[in-house]
Amino acid sequence: MTTFAISTLGCKVNSYESEAYIAKCLELGYQQVDFKEKADIYLINTCAVTNTASSKSRQKIHAAIKNNPQALIAVIGCYSQTAEKEVAAIEGVDVVVGSDSKDVFLDQLADLVAQRKKKNYVHELKETAFEALPVEQFSAHTRAFLKIQDGCNQFCTYCVIPYARGRERSMPADEVIRLSQKLVDHGHSEIVLAGIHTGRYGRDIGTDLTALLSRMLQEVEGLKRIRLSSIEMNELTEEFIALMEKEKRIAAHLHIPIQSGSDAVLKAMHRPYTIQEYIEKIEEIRRRIPNISISTDIMVGFPNETEEDHQETLNNLEKIHFSFMHVFPYSKREGTAAALMKNQIHGTIKKQRAHQLNELSKQYRLRYHQSMIGQTVEVIVEKNKNGECSGHSSEYIPVVFRSDEMLIGKCIRVEITQADENGCFGERRV
Repeated sequence: MTTFAISTLGCKVNSYESEAYIAKCLELGYQQVDFKEKADIYLINTCAVTNTASSKSRQKIHAAIKNNPQALIAVIGCYSQTAEKEVAAIEGVDVVVGSDSKDVFLDQLADLVAQRKKKNYVHELKETAFEALPVEQFSAHTRAFLKIQDGCNQFCTYCVIPYARGRERSMPADEVIRLSQKLVDHGHSEIVLAGIHTGRYGRDIGTDLTALLSRMLQEVEGLKRIRLSSIEMNELTEEFIALMEKEKRIAAHLHIPIQSGSDAVLKAMHRPYTIQEYIEKIEEIRRRIPNISISTDIMVGFPNETEEDHQETLNNLEKIHFSFMHVFPYSKREGTAAALMKNQIHGTIKKQRAHQLNELSKQYRLRYHQSMIGQTVEVIVEKNKNGECSGHSSEYIPVVFRSDEMLIGKCIRVEITQADENGCFGERRV
């Protein structure tokens, strides 16, 4: 029996694509084993968004080679695209796949395994078409991801992703509907729409995200919830907010990257908004959708970020009060405009600022969870063990409640009675 193991780093899009690799391997009759075990095939789905991500990708490659030097080792994704020669030069790596031709790689996988072929699929990303890598069922999840968009045209000065993923491209809406129905038919109650720049879905094919959501809600039978992986502030149109306001099947959680709370830093990052515009948009959304959870990505230590800039960020974060934050120290990426900027911030200062914001995020998370005490939320149950059910609410809060019934996949009303930093506890309501 041919065995395979997979390691996935990075974003929700990578998570989705890894499901396609797993499905193909299982279709070919291969047996999946843990990545730490000896396998005949290792698939490393890499990330390159930060230096840490690239380092982890290299670590996974070397771990696979150590586990079985005779295995077929395929390195896939953003790190392969941005460091092709470096990856191809690693002794023991057989297959290098960048940010496209993944479907071609999967079509040829059986031949690569049977003949232990070496192959490099990486080439320059120009007029790259959207690769669906369709997945109709996810393993052991009530929540399924669906990649509807790829690539980015924004070119923030710190970001390597437009170079690693190419230009924006979208899945045709009819295909989104078809795959969504397949996912629901296979028992997935919630679909998370994912993309590199999800909010710009459809701009290359004459439609938009709001139109797609409307179609999904009307045409996909049995769909209980749609969630977005993230969306940019300037993509939150009036039409989108109005649809979200009236349609409870769209999750009451938005992940809206802010990246900095300082206008000077936002301008240097080439972000398309001011901090005042961001705050006003958040205030509008909260007026119209009470109790909504709003989370964010934020970066510290961008080149030339002063203590005054950092303090301005802290002051503005106190005005916004996110439900939680993903905090990242700036990572210098060769080939980006920010890598050439003077006054790169020392690592110690970046760590201090990141620690400060991470502690703030913990406070925000606890505060938001506690604000839900007494509220009744809708929880799609993901686990049921020893008389306890757990899942996520529409607001993306982890919720636990007691029940002896098998409720996995069902949407249950739960009144929140207790809360801590990690989540909420409640009682089932009819």
